[in-house]
Amino acid sequence: MALSIQVVLISYNHFTGFFTINTVTEFFSRFIWGTFLSYIASLFLAYPNLLLIQFYNDRFPWSASGGRRIITQVLFTVLIGLLIGFLLTTASHLIKPYVEDLIRVYVFNMIVVAACNIVLMTIFEAWIFFYQQSEAEKRNNELVRELSEIRFEVLKNQMNPHFMFNSLNVLSSLIEEDVEKSQRFIEEFSNIYRYVLETIEKHVVTLERELEFAHSYMYLQQIRHGDELTWSVEIPSDLLRRYLPPLSLQLVLENAIKHNKIEKGIPFNIMLSVESERLIIMNPLRPKISFNKSTGVGQTNLKKRYAMISKIEPEFKLEKDHFVVSLPLINEEHV
Repeated sequence: MALSIQVVLISYNHFTGFFTINTVTEFFSRFIWGTFLSYIASLFLAYPNLLLIQFYNDRFPWSASGGRRIITQVLFTVLIGLLIGFLLTTASHLIKPYVEDLIRVYVFNMIVVAACNIVLMTIFEAWIFFYQQSEAEKRNNELVRELSEIRFEVLKNQMNPHFMFNSLNVLSSLIEEDVEKSQRFIEEFSNIYRYVLETIEKHVVTLERELEFAHSYMYLQQIRHGDELTWSVEIPSDLLRRYLPPLSLQLVLENAIKHNKIEKGIPFNIMLSVESERLIIMNPLRPKISFNKSTGVGQTNLKKRYAMISKIEPEFKLEKDHFVVSLPLINEEHV
C-alpha cells in the first residue's frame, strides 16, 4: 500500500507541476523516502483505527446505530488522518527541510493522509466484517455438529437397553400382581418416550414440562426401588415458565439414582428447590462401591447444551454428605 501510494503521489505531483522530477536519482530518492514515510504513517494509522473500530463495535454496533456510526466514524477517521499527516510532515521537515512552500506541503500531505486513512479504515472494516462472518459461520457449523452429537447421546441414553430391560422386568411382575398399577406404569413409560421424541429437536423447554416428565420418570424408578426412593419439589409457581434444556432434569435424577445405593430401611430423598433463579437438585451421597467411576459425559453434554443458550453454566459440587446440582433457569427474553 505504501509503495502504491508513492507511485501515485509522485506521478501526480510531477505531472501537475507541484514539483518536477528531473533525474532518475531524484525519483528514487523521493520514492524511497516517501515509501518509508508512508509505511510509518500506515503503522501510526492502523493502531488508532483498530481501537476506534473496537470502540464502535462495543458501543455502537452496525445493527443498532448504522447511520450515526458512519457519520461519526468518518469524522474521527479524517481527524486521525489529519493529525498523523501533520505530525509526519513536521518530522520529515525537521529531518530534511522541504524546498516547496511549507504551508502547501502541510495541506497536501494532511489531505492525502486523511484520504488514505479513509481507505485504510474501509479495508479494516471489510476485513473484520468478513473475518467475523467466516468465524460465525464456522462456529455455527461446529454448534450444529455438537448439537447433533449431543442429541444423539441424549437419545441413546433414553433408549438405554438397561433402563428398558429393567422397566420391562418391573412391568412383567406388576402385571401378575397389580393390573391397575401395571396400566399406570405403561402410561408413564409411554409418556417418557413421547416426551423424548417431542423435545429432542428443541433447544429449551419450560420447567413445568420438564417437571411433568420427571414425574413419569420418577414413578417408574419408585416402582422399581420401592418406598425408600422419594423426591420432593418446592418451586414457586411463577418460575415454572422459565426455561432449561430438555431432559436436563432427568439426567440429574438418573445420575443420582445410578451412582448411589438405595437400601431398604434407609430413605433416599432427592430434593428440588430454587435459589437465585437456579434449580437446585440435592441428593444424599451414598456412592456404590462396586460402580465404575463416572466418565462425566452427561455433565459435559449438559454444559455444552447450556453454552448454546446461555452464558451461565450448570454447577456440580459436593457439600458435606450431599451432592448438589445447580441448573440455571433461563428467562424467556434470553431464549
